[in-house]
Amino acid sequence: MRISLPAGQGGERLYATCLMARETSPPGGDKGLCWCLLTNREAGSVDDLSQWIEWYRARWEIEMYFHVLKNGCRVEALQLGSRGKVELALAIYMVVSWRIARLMRLSRTQPDMKADQLFSREEWQAAYLMKRKVLPKETPSLREVVRLVAMVGGFMGRKNDGEPGAQTLWQGLERVRTFVEHFDYARGVIGSIKSTGQ
Repeated sequence: MRISLPAGQGGERLYATCLMARETSPPGGDKGLCWCLLTNREAGSVDDLSQWIEWYRARWEIEMYFHVLKNGCRVEALQLGSRGKVELALAIYMVVSWRIARLMRLSRTQPDMKADQLFSREEWQAAYLMKRKVLPKETPSLREVVRLVAMVGGFMGRKNDGEPGAQTLWQGLERVRTFVEHFDYARGVIGSIKSTGQ
């Protein structure tokens, strides 16, 4: 339905389309969702309405991404002095946030996925070593590695703790990457010592 809303003083009006979307067959007998969506777009067809609902369904992913950027990566605490520095930092942190949000989502929705699809071999092995766990013979599941990485970042992993959040996963990834870099450096130094016979 196209509706008209007051746009402030002076009698001006704002025109919007109101769309009601109701879940008709909710899973598990739960009460179905009912969304009231407002948009400045005009509906030309049922396909338009369906597309708007799909866009709204993506809202949670977008909110999670910005939650990770703000709270996991703590970009607001950077306090950089110039716009250029802020833009450079955001370019890096946005990629990091995307990775963390993706790891969080996939470890919950596809927990049995093999970890090597999203982690390098060195990364998931570093998480095991840092938590003093025996390296498995087979590539572990994504959920197992995400939980280990988050534990490196401070996640307790107790029975009722639920799944890891953005901040512990971010801190764990940072520590795992540092471990991998130091290990690679040490391996290079040992290799050069062996090759020179010292």
